[in-house]
Amino acid sequence: MVKPKKHLGQHFLNDENIAFRIADGLTGYGDYIDVLEIGPGTGALTTHLIKKEWNLHLLEIDPESIIYLHSNYPGISEKIITGDFLNLDISKIINTPFALIGNFPYNISSQIMFRVLEMRDDISEVVGMFQKEVAERLVAPPGTKKTGILSVLLQAWYDCEYLFTVDKEVFYPPPKVQSGVIRLKRNNRKYLEVDEKDFKRIIKLAFNQRRKTLRNSLKSVLNETDIDVSDPFFTKRPEQLSVEEFIGLVKLIEQ
Repeated sequence: MVKPKKHLGQHFLNDENIAFRIADGLTGYGDYIDVLEIGPGTGALTTHLIKKEWNLHLLEIDPESIIYLHSNYPGISEKIITGDFLNLDISKIINTPFALIGNFPYNISSQIMFRVLEMRDDISEVVGMFQKEVAERLVAPPGTKKTGILSVLLQAWYDCEYLFTVDKEVFYPPPKVQSGVIRLKRNNRKYLEVDEKDFKRIIKLAFNQRRKTLRNSLKSVLNETDIDVSDPFFTKRPEQLSVEEFIGLVKLIEQ
């Protein structure tokens, strides 16, 4: 048996029904053939994914888990990749576009999503399990307090939905919090109509002082323009803005 390692954030899922539901969350949206499972561990999701018709690849960083996977899933042994999703150039290893799935380690789940953003033209669909609070933030719509930097950035490129909640008792060892499963589907946006660096900078600047209105949180930027900040729009707080409104704001600042 593989021993869970705290430094890797390993919590092994031991509920077959939950594992099936997560694996079944992939819809095939985007016409991909290849699926990459991050951190398969002891194969809870793998057992169900190999029954699908996709070309499954397993990406694992834990040597003990890699030995276990080779022993228990000999049919896809050649598809087991050793490495870290945050550093590997996956597009050179598997066919694109592809889907991403996994019980993501809580300690790097946000970093995984930033990596997904970097690879948005290669990744058509994502089904992932996160700490419940993080999952809710990623899919939070405008107008809610859970909306944040990453949720706006993700929703610029993906349609995001919360699928279901997972109790901590179905893991070994059980985490201290509940988990949530979400699904992302690449939307039709090809470009932002504004400089992407400016887009990220304005979003981060606004949310870094999220309790303030845009008039105040973006003061350092707005003061360098001739924009009329008396417009009621600038009395809004960042979580009230949609992706389209952020794009419009950045376009206004750039002009």
